[in-house]
Amino acid sequence: MSVTQSILNKIPKSGRRKIKVRRNYQYAGYLYILPWLIGLLIFQLYPFISSLYYSFTDYNMVSAPKWVGLDNYHKIFTEDPDFYQSLKVTGIYVLLAVPVKLAFALFVAMLLSAKLKAINFFRTVYYLPSILGGSVAISVLWRFLFMKEGVVNSLLARLHLGPVDWLGSPDIALYTLGLLTVWQFGSSMVLFLAGIQQIPNDLYEAGSIDGASRFSMFFRITVPMLTPIVLFNLVMQMVNAFQEFTGAFVITHGGPMKSTYLYALKLYEEAFTFFKMGYASALSWILFLIIMAVTAVIFKSSGGWVHYEDGGK
Repeated sequence: MSVTQSILNKIPKSGRRKIKVRRNYQYAGYLYILPWLIGLLIFQLYPFISSLYYSFTDYNMVSAPKWVGLDNYHKIFTEDPDFYQSLKVTGIYVLLAVPVKLAFALFVAMLLSAKLKAINFFRTVYYLPSILGGSVAISVLWRFLFMKEGVVNSLLARLHLGPVDWLGSPDIALYTLGLLTVWQFGSSMVLFLAGIQQIPNDLYEAGSIDGASRFSMFFRITVPMLTPIVLFNLVMQMVNAFQEFTGAFVITHGGPMKSTYLYALKLYEEAFTFFKMGYASALSWILFLIIMAVTAVIFKSSGGWVHYEDGGK
């Protein structure tokens, strides 16, 4: 007789029934999450591991992969000028779009935290861009808005201002593309709004008694209390910005003069235009390592600027 069986024999029958019921509940739980586990293994874990293997091969999706070792990585760093161009453009895009998006989301969250009539309606309206903004249809609409004869230039003409080549000028095309990302501020705004509503009113009352202005209380109370949410939003939006693809593909196709040639667009072209899947897999792993490195730096630096309610950092 095993040790487990001897222990079970010492348990009363009522206790054994409870143990069996708990086991049944556990099996039912595993059954409920089985579709998610299958999806994780097939659509996430398997592609993740296989892409690492393909990054060391010459693979065109037609013939069998041929092992080439580090050749793909060597060509990327030594023979591909478009790699550095796409990396530069993506870096500028991240540095421009993410801070502006978070600042605008916080500004709108402060406005929507006011106790006004129909405030829930306005909160819903301001969140809608995040639902629609990433779609191809919205990207097409954005292109028509900012084309030379688009709505934006028509409004400028009514103000007796000259037209601006929003998408045709290498100097401003990337900024125009970044506006689409900033417009999708809803998810960050909702988190900021939830954080603002959790800040105790006692802090603001104490600040008012001390004679602090609203501007001073914003930077001395609101912002420090929101730093954990700022950290989360910063990491999430940074990761999304590094992988931005739809806008550059639909609106500008990487032009003009590759001023909007984002990294994800280059990766797509290498994989599905030139059918260099092994090369594209190597590019994807470089992007993964870059994102991991930037995320690590953000978390490392957070100890100096993220504050928690218990006084920790």
